[in-house]
Amino acid sequence: MKYNPEIHDRNSIRLKGYDYSSAGFYFVTICTHKRQCLFGEIVNDEMVLNEYGKIIAEEWVKSAKIRQEIELDEWIVMPNHFHTIIALVQPVVDIAHQPPVRANNRLPSDDSPPINNNSQRVAPPMKPRSLSSAIAGFKSAATTRINTIRNSPSTPVWQRNYYEHIIRNQSSLEKIRHYIQNNPKSWNTDQLHPNTPSKW
Repeated sequence: MKYNPEIHDRNSIRLKGYDYSSAGFYFVTICTHKRQCLFGEIVNDEMVLNEYGKIIAEEWVKSAKIRQEIELDEWIVMPNHFHTIIALVQPVVDIAHQPPVRANNRLPSDDSPPINNNSQRVAPPMKPRSLSSAIAGFKSAATTRINTIRNSPSTPVWQRNYYEHIIRNQSSLEKIRHYIQNNPKSWNTDQLHPNTPSKW
C-alpha cells in the first residue's frame, strides 16, 4: 500500500491535553527494535507467525482478558510490527457498589466535526486504565516471554513508545480495518518493510 498520511504519519507529538483514558477507539502501531523481522514472514500474501509471533498474538488476546478497560477489534502481527484497533471502555460503578458495567463506546456518526487526521507519537506518563498502561503491559509481557526463550533478558524487542491515531468516526474505523486486513498483501511496499526507506 502506498504512503497514506492519514494512516502512516507518525511525526507529530502526542495530542496535547487529550485524555488517553477516555472511552473510544484507537489505531495503534508498535514496531520492533530497529525494524527487525522477529515475528515471522509473509508467504503468498499471508502472515506466517514464528514462535515469537505466536507469543505476540497470545499476549494480545490475553490483554483483553486481564484488562477490563479494553476490547479488541481488528489486529495483525506483521514481521516487524503490530497493528491493532483497540477500544477503551469506561467501567461505571453504581452507588450500591455493583460490579463494573461497561459504558457505551459507540463511535460518533460520520457527520461528526472535522478531525485532526495526524497520528500522535506517544511518550506517555503512565495512567491507570489508559491506552498507555494497556500497551506497556502488553509490550512488557511479550518481551519477557520472548527473551526467556532466547535467553537474553536485556535485549530489546520493541522500539520505544508506540504510535496511535484517535479514531473519530465509522468511516475512519472501516478504512483502518481494511488497511489492517490487507497489510500482508501490501508488505513489499509497506513503509515498515526493511527495504523501504521509512517515513517514520
